[in-house]
Amino acid sequence: MRTIKIKSGITISYQDKGKKSAPVIIMIMGLGAQLTVWPEELYYGLVENGFRVIRFDNRDTGLSSQLDQFGDPSLLKIWLSKRLPITSSIAYTLDDMATDVIELMAALSIKKAHLVGASMGGMIAQIIAAKHKKKVLSLTSIMSSSGKPKMSLSELKLFLQLAKHRPKSPCRDGAINYNIKLNQLIGSPAYPQDEQTLRKQAILGVERAYNPRGFNRQLAAIAASDCRQYLMAKIKAPTLVIHGNLDPVIPVSAGKLTAVQIRKAKLRIVNGMGHDFPPALMVKMTKWISKHVKKAEQKRAQKKLKKAISG
Repeated sequence: MRTIKIKSGITISYQDKGKKSAPVIIMIMGLGAQLTVWPEELYYGLVENGFRVIRFDNRDTGLSSQLDQFGDPSLLKIWLSKRLPITSSIAYTLDDMATDVIELMAALSIKKAHLVGASMGGMIAQIIAAKHKKKVLSLTSIMSSSGKPKMSLSELKLFLQLAKHRPKSPCRDGAINYNIKLNQLIGSPAYPQDEQTLRKQAILGVERAYNPRGFNRQLAAIAASDCRQYLMAKIKAPTLVIHGNLDPVIPVSAGKLTAVQIRKAKLRIVNGMGHDFPPALMVKMTKWISKHVKKAEQKRAQKKLKKAISG
């Protein structure tokens, strides 16, 4: 792992593999999830397919800067401030997290990249693709949404189940057990992972870094950020939307809507997939993303050739 300080002063922990001359894929992870949540099979599979692949810890996650000076936000106040004349303070928004990616690219001297975002990471990638068009060669949005989060009955039930298992005070064992339960509840029904595997993953994650306050600040950033639906029409990069039909966190309807809103977006609905990365699907997912990125690279090369001939 490497670290680099970006323009804002935030330190980003990242991993950079593949030939420096190869097309760049930047992978943006979701809420409270470290870069290690990207499966090794997917990450190194993309490297083996000829790409330079960068994955990193978002601010307030993993080994990147922890912004504890901002304290613990009140989600209730943020929710009320969107509906009533009440002010609430937040540490940052998804736009700020999108700026982190742009500044990371600048720090690594990367002018253009293919973005792959999962869940909250998909939201961040959408913002970048809409507001920084010239820097984005393609977009892959996985288990994400273009709208503001809404609480359905099934999602409320999931939230209450998770709340029961959330540790009352920060401790290693409590964090590990909570992580296991979380992944059991949001995982893919058709591709369940055994508890021993989930425990191993949880231990690795908690021992690498554990910051529940950072999770809360990221959640506040999602709650406070504007709906992105008006931005979707501005996305010009070739887009692939991947979503599980059994996702209990962000329903498949959100993925379908995102694909409709982005011009010429391709939609791949995965039967039996929830809100995780089932090992059994990683070979396929690697193939889908690789094909999408290579197609975008071919179109880019054709445009360059046409420009050279006409010029």
